[in-house]
This record gives sequence, C-alpha cells and structure tokens, in this order.
Amino acid sequence: MTNGFNHKLGEGGYGSVYKGKLQSKRDVAVKLLSKFSKPNQQQFINEVAATGKIRHVNAVQLIGFCAERSKLALVYEYMPNGSLDKYILKQEQGNVSISYEKIHDIAIGVARGIEYLHEGCDMQILHFDIKPHNILLDENFNPKISDFGLAKLYPTDNINVSLTAARGTMGYMAPELFYKNIGGISYKADVYSFGMLLMEMAGRRKNLNTIEYS
Repeated sequence: MTNGFNHKLGEGGYGSVYKGKLQSKRDVAVKLLSKFSKPNQQQFINEVAATGKIRHVNAVQLIGFCAERSKLALVYEYMPNGSLDKYILKQEQGNVSISYEKIHDIAIGVARGIEYLHEGCDMQILHFDIKPHNILLDENFNPKISDFGLAKLYPTDNINVSLTAARGTMGYMAPELFYKNIGGISYKADVYSFGMLLMEMAGRRKNLNTIEYS
C-alpha cells in the first residue's frame, strides 16, 4: 500500500505517517506506531474506538487498521494540504500564508467538528489535544480534526469526567487538566483548547514560547 514506506508525510512521538494508495487508486495516510508498547497500544485502541464512531465532514475518516504481530497501523483518508500549523505560523520558515477569510472558514469548520464530537455521536468524544498540528486540510482547505490518540469516550449525560493523568499539549491544555483543584474536567477542556487555537490563528504566532518555558 505504501510502496515500502518511501513517502513520509510526517512523524511524532507516536511514530510516522506515510502516503499510500489503495487498490481502488484512492490516496490514504498510513499512521505507523513506532513501538508495540503499552502506551502505543492504548493510543491505538483510543484512536480506533473514537474515529470508528465518527462520520462528519470536519473529522478525519478512519478507513481501516492493522494489528499484526509487532505492527500497529491506522489508515486514514489523505489530506493533501497537510496540517494547519504550516499556514498560520509566520515565524516557521517555508510556511505558506492564507487569507483571514480562509482562516475564518477553517475556524467555523473546526468548531462544527468539535460540536459533533461532543453532541453528535452516541458517545461524547473528548479530544483533549486540539491544536494546529492536529487540524488537517483537504484539497479545498476544509478542516478535519485528527489524531484521537488522547481521546476519551464518555456517556453523553456525563457532565464531569475523570482522568488519571493530565493529557494534552502545553499552550493549549485547559488549566483544570493541570491543576485538579480548579474544577471538574468536561467538554469545556476542548473548548478552551479551541480558544487557544483561535488566538494562534488570529495572531499567526504560537501562544507559548517553548524556549522561554523550557
């Protein structure tokens, strides 16, 4: 499918993503987890459980998955314009700028995707990692929420939910995920992350200077 994993689209702590093609000639993105470890097994289970329930124009579609011996892989629809961070962060060398009109349309699409995750499924899906890197863009720059490795599923009537550990990315993570005494954890954590995303989209710069806080 990937022709020997020769076209890498990106990589992260989870592993690497490669471009592939189905027998039907449809382009796909194959996310190959780096190690068959317990954290990666849990991330794999989270993604399959969450994305398997999702059918929305603003959330990436899971086409299939593989769990064979030591290999864990997820097959997603291919998003030719990559992730949103390439278009809104001016200081990153080589980034392509897009208009504020298009940024507005992308923001509306992401908001609709988050609303669907929280209210449109038979289970409430909390993403816990809304950020530019996890917003993918199709050929028409329509946004789709991706990377559900940190997601959790809860009954729709759960107002507050429980977590055993903080999850998310600094600069986008809601305070209650970090400081448990602030308040209960709920869908509002994703809303907070979306607000931080909007600030980056409007200002075209990172909210958090990782060098300053390292």
